Amino acid sequence: MSTRNLYSLGLDAHDRLNNELGGGIPGGSIVLIEGDYGAGKSAMSQRFTHGFCEENHSVTLVSTELTVRGFIDQMHSLSYDVEEHLLNEDLLFFHADVDTGQSALRTTGGVDDEEDGNRKQLLKRLMEAEKMWQADAVIIDTFDAILRNDPQFEALVRQNDERQAALEIISFFRDVVSQGKVIVLTVDPSTVDEEAIGPFRSIADVYLELQMVEVGNDVRRSIAVRRFAGMGEQVGDTIGYSVRSGTGIVIESRSVA
Repeated sequence: MSTRNLYSLGLDAHDRLNNELGGGIPGGSIVLIEGDYGAGKSAMSQRFTHGFCEENHSVTLVSTELTVRGFIDQMHSLSYDVEEHLLNEDLLFFHADVDTGQSALRTTGGVDDEEDGNRKQLLKRLMEAEKMWQADAVIIDTFDAILRNDPQFEALVRQNDERQAALEIISFFRDVVSQGKVIVLTVDPSTVDEEAIGPFRSIADVYLELQMVEVGNDVRRSIAVRRFAGMGEQVGDTIGYSVRSGTGIVIESRSVA
């Protein structure tokens, strides 16, 4: 697949996100979606997942927060129904259980990728999970939780060697996207050191920052487009949006101050 091909986000009759992002994500791209807690990172990753699937792209989604049941319920609440894609194996879902001290990867098939009694090197196990990287698009929500709960990465952080650890992961990601695939990472920058997240910002082909501004009793959200290499149509600097139950992501025409 040419790295110039666009992975359409589809759903043109549902919202205008694909149009606002120039017609899709360029193949061969690492996408970083950054935002604080509550900014809408998970909703955006779910929108990307559903849109890619509807456009006949295979997707792997890794969630550090949702179980399979929680994921399906959440997608239903946003009108992003995914059961058919899961059944057809167009969509592969993993729950990265980073809170139990076991650091297991749990799949839609109910098989646990773990070794009893030890915390796992999550990043290493992710990279070795060949099946998940066979998809056209791989989405990891949230990537910072995996970084924070990987013991090898933690050890390098204690040695003030975060950048070296990040560069090893980035090298693997680059090999994946060289095949024309797309990798989407969501990150809460408040949970990881600047030295750890900085390299991912630098190498991201598409870097989107989700922002929130309180206006009276209203919270207004926007996507600040920090970088968009290989875009299709022109992409604006700021895209207003909201997340609505029963609708999902909605692009707002108003600007955010």
